[in-house]
Amino acid sequence: LHSDQDKGDGSLKYILSGDGAGDLFIINENTGDIQATKRLDREEKPVYILRAQAINRRTGRPVEPESEFIIKIHDINDNEPMFTKDVYNASIPEMSDVGTFVVQVTATDADDPTYGNSAKVVYSILQGQPYFSVESETGIIKTALLNMDRENREQYQVVIQAKDMGGQMGGLSGTTTVNITLTDVNDNPPRFPQSTYQFRVPESTPPGSPVGRIKANDADVDENAEIEYSITEGDGYDMFGITTDKDTQEGIISVKKALDFETKNLYILKVEATNIHVDPRFLYLGPFKDSATVRIQVEDVDEPPVFSRPAYIMEVKEDVPINTVIGTVTAQDPDAAKNPVKYSVDRHTDMDRVFNINSGNGSIFTSKPLDRETLLWHNITVIAAEINNPKQSSRVPVFIKVLDVNDNAPEFAMFYETFVCENAKAEQLIQTLSAVDKDDSYSGHQFSFSLAPEAATTSNFTLQDNRDNTAGIFTRKNRYNRHEMSAYFLPVVISDNDYPIQSSTETVTIRVCACDHRGKMLSCNAEALIHPTGLSTGALIAILLCIIILLVTVVLFAALRRQRKKEPLIISKEDIRDNIVSYNDEGGGEEDTQAFDIGTLRNPEAIDDNKFRRDIVPETLFMPQRTATVRDNTDVRDFINQRLKENDIDPTAPPYDSLATYAYEGNGSVAESLSSLESVTTDGDQDYDYLSDWGPRFKKLADMYGVMDSDKDS
Repeated sequence: LHSDQDKGDGSLKYILSGDGAGDLFIINENTGDIQATKRLDREEKPVYILRAQAINRRTGRPVEPESEFIIKIHDINDNEPMFTKDVYNASIPEMSDVGTFVVQVTATDADDPTYGNSAKVVYSILQGQPYFSVESETGIIKTALLNMDRENREQYQVVIQAKDMGGQMGGLSGTTTVNITLTDVNDNPPRFPQSTYQFRVPESTPPGSPVGRIKANDADVDENAEIEYSITEGDGYDMFGITTDKDTQEGIISVKKALDFETKNLYILKVEATNIHVDPRFLYLGPFKDSATVRIQVEDVDEPPVFSRPAYIMEVKEDVPINTVIGTVTAQDPDAAKNPVKYSVDRHTDMDRVFNINSGNGSIFTSKPLDRETLLWHNITVIAAEINNPKQSSRVPVFIKVLDVNDNAPEFAMFYETFVCENAKAEQLIQTLSAVDKDDSYSGHQFSFSLAPEAATTSNFTLQDNRDNTAGIFTRKNRYNRHEMSAYFLPVVISDNDYPIQSSTETVTIRVCACDHRGKMLSCNAEALIHPTGLSTGALIAILLCIIILLVTVVLFAALRRQRKKEPLIISKEDIRDNIVSYNDEGGGEEDTQAFDIGTLRNPEAIDDNKFRRDIVPETLFMPQRTATVRDNTDVRDFINQRLKENDIDPTAPPYDSLATYAYEGNGSVAESLSSLESVTTDGDQDYDYLSDWGPRFKKLADMYGVMDSDKDS
């Protein structure tokens, strides 16, 4: 900078201000030359605005107006292209077509894009050919090779270069790595590693048990490798089944039905493995399934006997005699040895031992009488065991139904007790009867009712059979007298129509009762009128009056005794006798905290002026007047005198059937303890003259102790 006013004599001074003044830029204050103090980076700040001025060095006044000028930083190619990521990860399906998009990489250059080619970036592939290619201007990576197979190679690492200056010589460059993974497609069918499999299985294997596992290999992964196994043909198609283990993709062959070595000992199966998820694009590679042959050898084992039936149902009449054969069970040893079998009854199923079995031929017979009405079905279990090996045994249920025979007589459905009115008329229905039979009737029960022969002609009632398993009782005469006969017992014969005919005689109780004109029963008790055995009404009233008088006497006695307890023991102040009065009441002792609050005696300052006596109920609500509370240093004698005066003017104060305790002694009392236990040893030191000052209530006590003191003196 140079001012026209500068004559070179050093009178002017140049100053600089603005962006970077004094830091990036400095000015020679004598010559006005501006210099940069460090290297400038356009990428950090491309433009600086400065202000300069020339001032008089002596006065400090500007000689010219302030000038502003702009410094622009011209760019050079000093920044290489930078990718947005250090590492790119991408994936594409295997067997993709050429030119399939994989991923796009991007690089940026911090140089000025408007100035030359410093920021023009061109992409190229340094590593990854011939599998992949990259577009030079966009950075898009594409597949360059057909039918890339994941099973041959799954991972590819591609290095991409970004170079500025349009890729020309001298340009700066940067690189990035792209990790490309081929994802799986179902382009491989399952294949058995061998064409034939052999397994052995014991014939005793229960249904549902596994026999063995086979596996078809599939080069694909995940759902593309999922396989479904099936049995397509073979002589064991209905004897065995196969399922797929989802975790291992193995085929599990299992038993569907019971095996028998003696019937068939070899089964040949054809097992097929098929992909579940088939991609139609790759069907041209062939069928996505494979098959193998499975040979299953059944091994012989020692089996238990086998019954001819899974269960037996037998019937027997309930009246058969003991040892009657009711049926036979049969079991055989299925093995080639045909070992002999013995039979027995599981006694846990026949606790009463009603049945037994012939151990040789399996015939079941009765060992006790049967009763269908008690138990209709008997469910027992028969055991068949090999004689040579009793551990080989089997069981079979046997259901025995007891058939009915007519061995039970009919009887009333309920206990019948009815009544007839004294004013009843002849041919009047008084009761309908019904009957039941424990026996079973296939054609339905048919009962007949009749009076017993001894009552058919002499009875005062008749019986009419309704032919529908009911019968009605009717009166035979007009009017009945309950004083002559209070109850009638009518025998009724009930018979069934089965073979052999069964009958029973039941009794109907008919009471004679007094009824109103509508036939409603009023009373049936005739004995009370004929034979009075109870107490009369007058006697009952007399007994009740005596009880009431006794109760009143007891209540009055208790009230008088309670009133007597409230009266003071000494009626007159002058009536003081040298007597011993027994109260037969010791009080609550030390644990009785309800009668007195002795805490106030221990601490006189804690006295509550508003407290009432709690051992008795005063006649009137009289508030006792209390003097000022004595201090802790008062003498015990003054303290007791104070309490004595308060009780003298208190009409509710003792003596009563209670005891007032003064446990507070004060501080430094010359009287020391008032306890009678301690006073025994200190009688000689006591002066009882002060008792004479306590009033007439303590006169007797003062006389007694005054005499004692005078005796000691003498």
